[in-house]
Amino acid sequence: MTTIHNRVLTPEEYQRFADEMDGIRNRVLADLGEADARYIRRIRLAVRLTGAAGRILLMIGFFLPTWIAGAVLLGLSKILDNMELGHNVMHGQYDWMNDPELKGLTFEWDHGCTAEAWRRTHNFQHHTYTNVLGKDHDIGYGTVRVFAEQRWRKFYLLQPLWAFLQAVFFQMAIAVFDLKLDRLLRGRIKGEEIQTKLIPFRRKLIRTFAKDYLLFPLLAGPNFLAVLCGNLVANLIRNIWTFVVIFCGHFTQDAEVFPISCLDNESKGQWYVRQLRGSSNLSGSKLLHIMTGNLSHQIEHHLFPDIPARRYGMIAPEVREVCARYGQHYNTGSFPRQFFTVMVRIFRHAFPSRPPRRQTKVQPA
Repeated sequence: MTTIHNRVLTPEEYQRFADEMDGIRNRVLADLGEADARYIRRIRLAVRLTGAAGRILLMIGFFLPTWIAGAVLLGLSKILDNMELGHNVMHGQYDWMNDPELKGLTFEWDHGCTAEAWRRTHNFQHHTYTNVLGKDHDIGYGTVRVFAEQRWRKFYLLQPLWAFLQAVFFQMAIAVFDLKLDRLLRGRIKGEEIQTKLIPFRRKLIRTFAKDYLLFPLLAGPNFLAVLCGNLVANLIRNIWTFVVIFCGHFTQDAEVFPISCLDNESKGQWYVRQLRGSSNLSGSKLLHIMTGNLSHQIEHHLFPDIPARRYGMIAPEVREVCARYGQHYNTGSFPRQFFTVMVRIFRHAFPSRPPRRQTKVQPA
């Protein structure tokens, strides 16, 4: 059980907290420039080079060392494409560059989920209603109970298995997520409501799977099977990595969940505090931060989702200092430790459980 104790803020303190966070955001926005543009262009180049190198190594004929290198490089390319390039560009972090290839509203990524569906479920829904029960459907992604506040059902008894399957097929899980099939099965929505989403859903999945499991294997001729298997491994590497990183962002031991009533007349300061308390960071090397798309700084990302993610590590000490002055817990830890607490949640809340005692209620203004 968590033992954290956040200080309850007064309405005036919420306002000052918001002013301090706005000040950090405005200073970063005023300082954006060539270094940020150069960084994201280098990431885009790295995606292309690692992707090309991986596919070439897989296609030159089966030789185990080159096959492993090819699969790993292709997996690396997909991770960079999804995390540091696609996720951050689609948040609009680089719209100020006016580069048509890096515009948030038109960027498309190497993923089974359409960019349009992602902008709807993640960019708007998740970031607006972060960790609010009944509004943020990213909580457990419809199959996993990670907070005691979620209603328990017998279905959750096998959730370690559901979580494992979700990790292995995470690309599909995210692609299907926007269809809200769990709500359809429970009779909360009608089939007609998902009809308009099915056409782009099918089109994107067919295009993505045809590229990895038909086009490139066919181009390899007699090496068809080796290329197909290499692409399978590359997608598996990407799927498991992104699952782990994303679950560590909001489902660690000290991450909090909120009732829907917290949205009533929620002030900007309360919104900032909810983003802080619902998120969790990972400490580690610069390589770790890049490979997570800087979602290792999930707190800073949720406070400022539209500023370039490479800036999160620079402002993290200042954000942490502000949180300390206002008596707010800054949830961070090593990657192994944070992931361990996620696993504890998955196994513990497979069974009936009660919410922990916290002094973390977001006070009304």
